[in-house]
Amino acid sequence: MKNLKKQDPKVYKAIQGEIKRQQEGMELIASENYVSEAVLEALGTVFTNKYSEGYPKKRYYGGQEYTDVVEQLAIDRAKKLFGAEHINVQPLSGAPANMIAYSAVLQPGDKILGMDLSHGGHLTHGHPVTLSAKVYNFVGYKTGADGKIDYDALEKMAMAEKPKMILAGFSAYTRQLNYRKFQQIAKKVGAITMIDVAHIAGLIAGGAIPNPVPYFDIVTTTTHKTLRGPRGGMIMCKEKFAKAIDKATFPGFQGGPHMNNIAAKAVAFGEALKPSFKKYATQVIKNAKVLEKELKKYGFKLMFGGTDNHMVLVDVFGSKGVSGKEAEVALDKIGITLNKNMIPDDPRSPMDPSGVRIGVPAVTSRGMKEKEIEKIAKWINDAVENHKDEKRLKEIHKEVIALCKKFPLYKNLK
Repeated sequence: MKNLKKQDPKVYKAIQGEIKRQQEGMELIASENYVSEAVLEALGTVFTNKYSEGYPKKRYYGGQEYTDVVEQLAIDRAKKLFGAEHINVQPLSGAPANMIAYSAVLQPGDKILGMDLSHGGHLTHGHPVTLSAKVYNFVGYKTGADGKIDYDALEKMAMAEKPKMILAGFSAYTRQLNYRKFQQIAKKVGAITMIDVAHIAGLIAGGAIPNPVPYFDIVTTTTHKTLRGPRGGMIMCKEKFAKAIDKATFPGFQGGPHMNNIAAKAVAFGEALKPSFKKYATQVIKNAKVLEKELKKYGFKLMFGGTDNHMVLVDVFGSKGVSGKEAEVALDKIGITLNKNMIPDDPRSPMDPSGVRIGVPAVTSRGMKEKEIEKIAKWINDAVENHKDEKRLKEIHKEVIALCKKFPLYKNLK
């Protein structure tokens, strides 16, 4: 970064600070991960200079011979990973991908059955503050008394509401979805099926959990999170929806795709096709199960009863009398980053909720396994129980830094 250091020392200093923060801290935000240095290199290439409206072999501008190569590589590799009939790698992120998918197959005012935010859904699955909720009529389904999706209740709701689309997927639900049930319910009411796998795409690609692609008409995802690629989006669909999805992406919703990002997606998908990625995805599940067991041991109440994926949702207020915001702040002080999160039917506010969401993809990318997760769970408990004891928090922070240094990141970044 010698040119950046010379030209803009303030930005350079901020980047160096962020490198140090990531190296010495422990990332437990469920939606974050560490990309490889190869992905970082692809993001910083001259592809950032190129406008490429359209699709491979069907561009509006000239000079596309190499952009076509990287976009087609990204598509072909993603098809191998997920077995999808059609894939569009141009969406800029997960929220735009969802909006594009809705607009491709629905009309304004059409009804969508999606998961309630406080029960694990995502903002773009119908929360009133989003544009999607202003355009479409969302009806939210919730988890049952046991903390899991009640598919009989979902079917009754679908029969009563007659939605045009039934939407599966989540941002804070920790159990395996029954894909076939969604498919069967949608068939009964003549609805289009869509699933947002932003959180679990890497676990699917790595074969650690079942693949929903055969069951759903449309599958949206981010390319970061568990898939360990650059920050971006992707839409997969049955061939019958291919033209509609492509037109809704461009020119319907976006202009020129970010070709440096698409090049980085191609690199990440190539990495995900390697046997080492399967081992990674399997280890993520193992680490999450250890985290579940250890947190329960320390008296934490886990939402949905536990986890089948990469994260847990913890009721820290109900367990320890500490709010999600207080827990997040205390854990920040010891170098562990996670996020406060609503729990089902949370009596507290979204900015100071009862829960925290904890994910293991990033620490697993660093090479941490079961023994390290046991230490992490202990530190989480210590920090929450001593959230007002600054001296104790500083002591724990030193221990966290020491462990992080044993699992270094980005040795070549300077």
